[in-house]
Amino acid sequence: QVQLVESGGGLVQAGGSLRLSCAVSGSVGSINAAGWYRQAPGKQRELVATIIIGGDIDYADSVKGRFTIGRENARNTVYLQMKSLKPEDTGVYYCYINAGPGIDYWGQGTQVTVSS
Repeated sequence: QVQLVESGGGLVQAGGSLRLSCAVSGSVGSINAAGWYRQAPGKQRELVATIIIGGDIDYADSVKGRFTIGRENARNTVYLQMKSLKPEDTGVYYCYINAGPGIDYWGQGTQVTVSS
């Protein structure tokens, strides 16, 4: 059974930093892509950052220059380093991995709250 467990969320003041981690366990096979989405209250879930294994990294325009996505292969972890946080970054952050066509796994989400 594949599990994704996020950690690192919390309450931070505007301008602060947080580092989210997503620990992947279980027999996931070959990971093609990994990334982070977020959902603010009353809004649709939106892509924040994605990394194509062996390929590109993409960021939402709203986080470019402030967020960095990466992998720690030895620990089977995907992280999201967030700097210069803004109140509009508030939301539940979900990590995901893609292991093939239509094979997506999601974490349970971690709350990030940025106060002004």
